[in-house]
Amino acid sequence: MNATWIVSANSSRARFFSQPHASDPLEEVEDMSNTAVRLTTQETEADKIGPTSATKSSHNTGGATPNKQYQPATTPTQRAQEEFARSIADYLLQAHRDGRFDKLELVVSPQFLGVLRPLLDPSLEQAVALEINKDYTHVSGQELLDQIRAHTAKH
Repeated sequence: MNATWIVSANSSRARFFSQPHASDPLEEVEDMSNTAVRLTTQETEADKIGPTSATKSSHNTGGATPNKQYQPATTPTQRAQEEFARSIADYLLQAHRDGRFDKLELVVSPQFLGVLRPLLDPSLEQAVALEINKDYTHVSGQELLDQIRAHTAKH
């Protein structure tokens, strides 16, 4: 199949469109959502967050407490974004292996594109024909297509 797939995504939603021929309208294939990024830390973490959270514990031995400026390597939101990006990358890889598309266009919000890009399988790199770092997850298929055409006309 010579179809082009267009992925419009941000950290909380990914929409997958198929376009069999350049003159055809977009057909929505899949709509994924990531509700975890909308949850608060209290809803995702069972423990108190913070480097000195145990100091009010009755089990505190009075040892040294960590620096209050400490930040964990990844926050729950970052972890949720990465898991969502991984699920998008896995879905795209399987669809490409199944021969559902030959060409891929990514229209992804700037921050999320930085999370998604390194997770894409190397075999998908040659399929990526276009990258636009904009968030168009809220627009219709036709409006998305118009935005892509406007972008390609400029470049």
